[in-house]
Amino acid sequence: MALKIDDLPGAIRQAKKELRAALPNYREVFAEVEAAIIAEAKRIAAQRDRGEDVIPEIQFSDVTGQRVTPDQIALVKARGACVIRQVFPRVLVHGWDQDIANYVETNNLDKRLENRAEDKYFGQLASSKPQIYGVYWSKPQVLARQSESLTVARVFLNKLWRNESDGRVHFDPLHVPVYADRLRRRPPGSASLGLSAHCDGGSVERWIESNFRKVYRHVFAGNWRDYDAFDAAFRTDVEEIASPAVCSMFRTFQGWTALTPQGPGDGTLQLVPIANSMVYILLRALQDDVAEDDLCGAMPGRALSIKPEFHAPLFEALSSIPRMEAGDTVFWHSDVIHAVEDEHKGAGYSNVMYIASVPACAKNDAYLKRQLPSFLKGESPPDFPADHFEVDFTGRATAEDLTPLGRAQLGFDL
Repeated sequence: MALKIDDLPGAIRQAKKELRAALPNYREVFAEVEAAIIAEAKRIAAQRDRGEDVIPEIQFSDVTGQRVTPDQIALVKARGACVIRQVFPRVLVHGWDQDIANYVETNNLDKRLENRAEDKYFGQLASSKPQIYGVYWSKPQVLARQSESLTVARVFLNKLWRNESDGRVHFDPLHVPVYADRLRRRPPGSASLGLSAHCDGGSVERWIESNFRKVYRHVFAGNWRDYDAFDAAFRTDVEEIASPAVCSMFRTFQGWTALTPQGPGDGTLQLVPIANSMVYILLRALQDDVAEDDLCGAMPGRALSIKPEFHAPLFEALSSIPRMEAGDTVFWHSDVIHAVEDEHKGAGYSNVMYIASVPACAKNDAYLKRQLPSFLKGESPPDFPADHFEVDFTGRATAEDLTPLGRAQLGFDL
């Protein structure tokens, strides 16, 4: 179900009143959190500035060979992100990139983009125009989502979460439904087409909606050190405010697969690699310098913006991901702050397919039932602006392109 709020300023004032009453020492607790975040951000910045990797990297062959070490897993969970190398062979992915180029050119997508529905999701960010194409059903996207290799990688990521507590199973990590998402095709030389720092998966809801409060129950009780970003309790029960491009599935990790080589300076992804950043964000909004009807600028139905005037310590840790080759993947926890570099200073296209890690649960099954007709008709999925570019596209993937795994992941069996 979608959350509806008729009087947002009133709801924010009431939420703050309740949360402060439950945590009378909210100033002192936030001071502790802020000191810890400042120290962690400085450690990450120093490591980055020495030229060291701040985003953990894992070889896909180590995932399949079950050679990922406990220390590697601990670092992924601390940083809330990882790069998994060589999930796909480069030759295969180079072919996919060319197939996608042919698909969008043959079907005159550029002309259609002039009439696309306005995507207001990123509208309040200082940088809000990433070159993201409303294309979901090209054959390479469908083939990548249903591939055995990417499925193995995402099962590995799902299993990093605690999916059972208090006698309740929150999700099944072994099954990976499809959350159909878009493409980025960014030509060299493009500027001011990035994304400012933000989080997805809920904005004002995090303070207002009852199950979101339960997700962050330890934080709002002042026991912030007990908060585990990888505890799935209540995350599959939350209700978001419905809006185009607000994800209504539960994603363990957001992610993308590189279609071309790209690195820092190429208009690539940036992360604040601190899995517990949300603790700071949540408590920051309760402080006395924030207006009573404001949550540090959070807007319903939009990305949760991270702003220098409210969240300055986090920006010190904002780091570009390492150089990626075609077939490499990057994943980041659904609460991790991310951005996209404004300028692409590189020599070639910076292209990716957005493919998240999503586990099976009732919340996600409900979305699959709404998404499946979109696939069959070639329409934009329910969470996205209703452009429906691909309805009459030549070469669009159809049910005949699906493997048995692909059919299951798209919900044909539900």
